[in-house]
Amino acid sequence: MTSTAGSTGPTGTRPEPRGRVRRFSRAERLVHRTTGWLMLVCLVTAACMYIGPIAQVVGQRYLMATVHKWSGILLPVPLLLGLFSSALRADLRRLNRFADYDRQWLRAARRRVLSLEARPAGKFNAGQKVYAGWIAGAVLVMLVTGLLMWFAGLLPFISRTSAIFVHDAVAWAIVFAVLAHIRKARAHPEALEGMRTGSVDRAWAARHHSRWRVDDVRQDDTDRPEE
Repeated sequence: MTSTAGSTGPTGTRPEPRGRVRRFSRAERLVHRTTGWLMLVCLVTAACMYIGPIAQVVGQRYLMATVHKWSGILLPVPLLLGLFSSALRADLRRLNRFADYDRQWLRAARRRVLSLEARPAGKFNAGQKVYAGWIAGAVLVMLVTGLLMWFAGLLPFISRTSAIFVHDAVAWAIVFAVLAHIRKARAHPEALEGMRTGSVDRAWAARHHSRWRVDDVRQDDTDRPEE
């Protein structure tokens, strides 16, 4: 359903409390939460298999390997199911679109300029867009290399040793990226609240995502059929 003029969410949804604005739908929050738990299971089971002291304490290598394989295979499933949500599809389009102010945000980040005026953002800032694209690619690489490790000979021109090397290297990169993601979320309680409850403070949104409503208006204009 589309939003009516002046609304902050799809028609028929429960109105937000005064001073709050809808940021994420229930489907988006469920996709994020389920993906996060699956990612955590993948990382924990990997640690239980490959980090010596942890592996000695936990044991159960076959069980850990089985859980690791299936949690990795299931990792893309929440997003694929979430594509039935129009809100999630709209946000994926936003994440895939880089505007001039996103490039300004990245330049300010490289120069360590922290002022909000120097870092304009739509519903998602440029850092979030880069992270989303990177983690999506990393998950795809992990899935492919994991299958190559599981089914040796699936692609004869890629050796199992090469698949293991890439899988392990990307896994460590994901660990650091996820830790940085969690650190950023904890440093911005209102952003974390938006993912937890679906809504954020309107004044916070205006300060940190000043181009958000502008983006929505332009999207509405683009989607409107010609008369």
